[in-house]
Amino acid sequence: MTEYKLQPIGIIQNNEDGCLLKLKKEYVPALAGIEGFSHLQLVWWFSDFADAKYRMILDAEQPYKHAPEKMGIFATRSPIRPNPIALSVVQVLSVDVEKGILSIPYIDANDQTPLIDIKPYTPSSDRVEVPRVPSWCHHWPNSLEESADFNWENEFNF
Repeated sequence: MTEYKLQPIGIIQNNEDGCLLKLKKEYVPALAGIEGFSHLQLVWWFSDFADAKYRMILDAEQPYKHAPEKMGIFATRSPIRPNPIALSVVQVLSVDVEKGILSIPYIDANDQTPLIDIKPYTPSSDRVEVPRVPSWCHHWPNSLEESADFNWENEFNF
């Protein structure tokens, strides 16, 4: 099997000072032209779950309250997976292209999480007008904006 090597482009700072994406100096030039995008897709590493023991777990015991009793890990957003890669869509609050720092309102990554990649969110490629989801999560919000006011604590079993 071929192995792939990923290099973090920076870190996600997520603490009392706010949520910031801080790029390594060598990747700062890659931000040219990013101004004007309201949202980004972030690829990041679930670094707290990168141990080999987590990578062979292929199912989860009912992670969501209304979900089936057992689910395959690919049907969840669990950080425990064969490759602990996360994908999040985030709103951009500000961009400092010179310093390589982007401010975002929220992300469910831990402080100092490795940031793997940044891609602009473009509706023509990334938006699905009428997505279909299983009945157990049909009552979840229909957008990132609506999710902010949704009581997610009532949905998870962890």
